[in-house]
Amino acid sequence: MRNLKRTLQDQDPALLPVLAKRWGVTIQNLSNPEIIEALNTAMLEKERAETVWESLNEDQRGALQALLGSGGKMPATMFSRLFGEIRQMGAAQIEREKPQQNPSNSAEALYYRGLIAQSFEQADAGARPVIYVPDDLMAVLPSHKTSYENIAMPKSPLGAPATEPYEIEALEEVDNIQQADTSIVDDLTTLLAYLQLHSVLLEADSFSTDTQNQIMPYLFTHGADRLAFLIGVGISADLIEVEAGKATPKRAETRRWLEQSRAIQVRQLAEAWQKSATYRDLWHVPGLQPEPTGWPYDPIVARGGVINFLGDIAPEQDWWSLDEFIEAVKLTEPDFQRPGGDYNSWYIRNDEGDYLNGFESWDAVEGALLEYYLQGPMHWLGLVDLAEDAARLTAYGRAFVGIIPWPAPPETEDKITVRDDGTLLISRRVSRIERFQVARFTSWTAASDPYEYKLDAPGITQADKQGINTGHISAFISRILGEAPVPPKITQLLDTWKAGPTAAVTLESLLVLRTTAPETLNFLLETPALRRYLGAQLGLMAVVVRADQRDALQNALGEHGIEAEFLGN
Repeated sequence: MRNLKRTLQDQDPALLPVLAKRWGVTIQNLSNPEIIEALNTAMLEKERAETVWESLNEDQRGALQALLGSGGKMPATMFSRLFGEIRQMGAAQIEREKPQQNPSNSAEALYYRGLIAQSFEQADAGARPVIYVPDDLMAVLPSHKTSYENIAMPKSPLGAPATEPYEIEALEEVDNIQQADTSIVDDLTTLLAYLQLHSVLLEADSFSTDTQNQIMPYLFTHGADRLAFLIGVGISADLIEVEAGKATPKRAETRRWLEQSRAIQVRQLAEAWQKSATYRDLWHVPGLQPEPTGWPYDPIVARGGVINFLGDIAPEQDWWSLDEFIEAVKLTEPDFQRPGGDYNSWYIRNDEGDYLNGFESWDAVEGALLEYYLQGPMHWLGLVDLAEDAARLTAYGRAFVGIIPWPAPPETEDKITVRDDGTLLISRRVSRIERFQVARFTSWTAASDPYEYKLDAPGITQADKQGINTGHISAFISRILGEAPVPPKITQLLDTWKAGPTAAVTLESLLVLRTTAPETLNFLLETPALRRYLGAQLGLMAVVVRADQRDALQNALGEHGIEAEFLGN
């Protein structure tokens, strides 16, 4: 930090006479630069520093020792929460309030003695104010001459001294373990294939409810939040582009990602999330309703602070308490996402519509965000295992926070199984680029391991719309079969569709009225009040009922004494 002379130069000139009187410096007829020079000389004299030190009461000395124990500086928001706010006063207010004689708290007592000052430093969350002791002044303070060991230091909710570095203790036993996996790679492959086949509009940062319902059966992990994260990380990894609201895969980037090993794919997605400005985690925290504009929020800064913190204090391979981790962040890095520790100008409501302002809302906002990081994105990315109120870094997680190099486990690649009936079985160990290609010319079934895709007429029609003809499909099937012959049913299907469909028909659902005798149907057709509800005759005793006319026809039949019984739905 700064030395004493630079600190005095940066202070409001109104403070200099106050300090001169406290330190016994005569400043009459001196200019400001001369006052600063005289103060700098006097305040660095050990005897004078000891005299000022002795003038402190135990609370004030304890506050100064806390600052010295933190290396001589502390975030201003944390210092003020522990020891009080410092009122910055001009000359007139100093003369009126006399804070040097009547400080409102320990922090103010130290400030108006010149023992501490405020400046700004660059942190992960941007520029933030810090309270510090000038470097050269710190060297002459008699911090060893104190009854500090008998002073009750401010405690965190966990009971640890506020100035000690924090380490989370490992848990011996946990319940309800949820192992992390890398299914995000498989589900993103599915999503990219779906976007390749269908025109999908993005609403805000997700899909419509109808689209979500259509795609959800094909994903291993369900849930609207997980799907929104898939979309967000896909966009952040430059795999998905959005134009005029329509989401589509980026061809070259998608192919490159699909061809990578699973470990590299996980790493690319994790790093994309870490650096993403488009995916705003705070907007996805359950119970929070952030307003879109009017206040600063940088998701990159927030994530970066937490990731670094995890690497510093979390046990490498053991389980640890989620609550303890959140409390540790609150104690040592509470402003990880708020530049300058601003807790009053962010527009965030809870589900009841109440604004969450002030540091008293930290648990509801920052605490909930930390929980979301671990139980949402970091678990989905395969970085964190979860248990009941507990978490543990996986090998990928330890690499992500900088503890170990990124793992590169060997991969045994499976082959696609082709059944005689045209069903293609694809395990998760098959290359993602292979499954992506299969998904373009087949009909899909719900997600499973292995995946099942059916080569059939609808799939071939779907492929034709993308410029994939039966020759391309035949070549692909032959390649994956190697020396084995293509099943006859598949060959016949591809040959049949080589020139496209030979004819077109339509299929529709109809409601059919059947009578017990031809005479009854004749009566219905000859009666205008009944004929109006009927369509084409299908035989001597059957006729089509016009669309949406079932209930009206039933009432009309009743008026003519004819009982109508409905079969099925």
